[in-house]
Amino acid sequence: MARQDFCLLPAQLSRSLLLQHDPDGLADWTAFQDSWNHLQQDKFMADGGSYRQRLHATLSAEPSARRARAEAHQPHYQSRQYNPLNGGVARHFEPIRNEILLGATMQSVLGLGCAVFGKLAPYTHWHIEAHQFRIEARNRQHGKPTPEGIHRDGVHFLLMMMVRRSNLVNGATELYDLEHQPMAEFTLSDPLDIALVNDERVLHGVTPVAQLDPGREGTRDVLLLSFRRR
Repeated sequence: MARQDFCLLPAQLSRSLLLQHDPDGLADWTAFQDSWNHLQQDKFMADGGSYRQRLHATLSAEPSARRARAEAHQPHYQSRQYNPLNGGVARHFEPIRNEILLGATMQSVLGLGCAVFGKLAPYTHWHIEAHQFRIEARNRQHGKPTPEGIHRDGVHFLLMMMVRRSNLVNGATELYDLEHQPMAEFTLSDPLDIALVNDERVLHGVTPVAQLDPGREGTRDVLLLSFRRR
C-alpha cells in the first residue's frame, strides 16, 4: 500500500490475516455469506437498472483501534464530482442486520482495515461505511458493478472483499492513476479475495459481468468498506 497505493490479498493470505488475532474471526462465515441473499433492491439507479441490490451501515473507529463501533444509521452521500451517475442526493438504503454487522466475520474484516489503514494514518479518527453489494446478470443482460465508470469514491481508503461469485464471466477490477493511466487489472474471484486501495491516489472500476451459463442467473457478492478521516 505504501509503495504503490494498492494491494491485492489472495484468499489464503486474507484468511490467515483475519484469523491472526482471533482464531474464531470467521466463525459466522456461513451466515455472513448467506446474508447476501437478503439484500434490498437499489432504488437509486439513475440508469434505470435493476441489477444491483445492497445494504449499508455506518461505523467509526478511533486512531490505531482494531475494532469499529456501529453508529446511528444514516444515508449514503456522494457528490456528483465523484459519482456523476447516482451522486448529488442522499441515498437511504436499508441497514445491514446487526447480527451480521457485529458478527465475527464483519468485525474481523473491519479490524484488518483498521490495522492496515491505521499504520498509514496512525492518528486518524475514521468514519467508516460498509456496503453489501450484489450485482446480478440475468436474461442475457449484463450487470454493472460500477455503472458510474472509472471513479474515486471521495474517501481515503477502500477495502473490497469478494464474498461469492457464481456463474459469471468478466468482472475484472481495473485501477488507474490520477492521470487515468492503467496501474493494474485483476479479478476478485474466490471468497475472501481482498483488494486494498488508496482512494485519494487511485481510480477504480469493475468491468460488466455476464452469465457464463445463459440458462442460470449470475451473481457477484462483494463487501465494500470505505474509510474517511473524520
